[in-house]
Amino acid sequence: MKPTIKIIIAFILIPIVLFLCWYFKSIIVYILLAAVLSFLGRPLINLLGKIKIKEFRLPEGLKAGITLFTLWFVLLGLFRVLVPLISSEIKDLSKIDVAQAVGQLEEPINKIEEIVKKMSSEDDFNLQTYVTEKISSLIEISQVKNIFGSVASTIGDLLIGIFSISFISFFFLKDSTLFQKMILLTLPPKHEEAVRKALQSIQKLLVRYFVGILFEVLLVMILNIFGHSVFVGIGFSHAVIIGLFAGLMNVIPYIGPIIGTLFGLVIGMVININLDFYTELLPILGYMTIVFMVIQLLDNIIFQPLIYGSSVHAHPLEIFIIILAAGSMAGIPGMVLAIPSYTVLRVVAKEFFNKYPLINKITQSLD
Repeated sequence: MKPTIKIIIAFILIPIVLFLCWYFKSIIVYILLAAVLSFLGRPLINLLGKIKIKEFRLPEGLKAGITLFTLWFVLLGLFRVLVPLISSEIKDLSKIDVAQAVGQLEEPINKIEEIVKKMSSEDDFNLQTYVTEKISSLIEISQVKNIFGSVASTIGDLLIGIFSISFISFFFLKDSTLFQKMILLTLPPKHEEAVRKALQSIQKLLVRYFVGILFEVLLVMILNIFGHSVFVGIGFSHAVIIGLFAGLMNVIPYIGPIIGTLFGLVIGMVININLDFYTELLPILGYMTIVFMVIQLLDNIIFQPLIYGSSVHAHPLEIFIIILAAGSMAGIPGMVLAIPSYTVLRVVAKEFFNKYPLINKITQSLD
């Protein structure tokens, strides 16, 4: 086939493929989520594969079923435990008279307000009104009801999504090469061996990455709950909410821990806002800040090097630049997806563009 004809065919096929990807985006999302779920379940599959009773080994279908059941059991168990705590927290926060509580902070607020007025040209700035509005919006129960109402209105789609992801995940768990086979079907036979090798490397690295991220979230969550309930003295239900949010936000590189810390401090201030600011509330916020800082140090020094070092095999500065670039292009979702996407691109580059010195330099740690 002549090069000109190939180019014309490519110009015709690429828009068609992009349109089909957009039109069937829900199915593609289901497949990708199922692939991630299968990555998380792969260690359990491998563990079950070691079980041997005389000559009997567990069938692949049974191992996949047990793993899928375990994953959903853990997720639903967490959901069952956390939802009542979150509901109770929302009810407690909705009972707080924010205007009256913020009034007790009048003295420190006035001092901050004077500093702000000196640093800016806004003479009519009123920090007390601003704080009242922000805290009120944070604990506004009607907003939470609207969220639950929206979720309830789409419960049918959620059930279809859960069933679809579970169904696809079962077969991905049963046959670890199934996802590879689906990709290989769309590619020319001459690239099959290189693509298969790249997909095996990608799967190995992403399994380590997603399992590591899961453990990082759980560890950050547990340490926050323990630290705030034991060392700070915050009620357990409040500590769970703070820990849950901090753990989930920790998935967002660099700015996630800051968001989690600010959220935790706001919760700590709101639930203790009736206390005297200087003698009681300020020390509590100080202890909370120390807990957040210690956990973040543990995460930066121990957790993240283990996860990123053993999974993506990339230099910390390299990861930092990639995350910044992804954040500037796609915001927070881009930052979350930056590392797994970069891992995929590095493996592909190593397999297909290794003749270039720059590619060899970037991907040499994958050897």
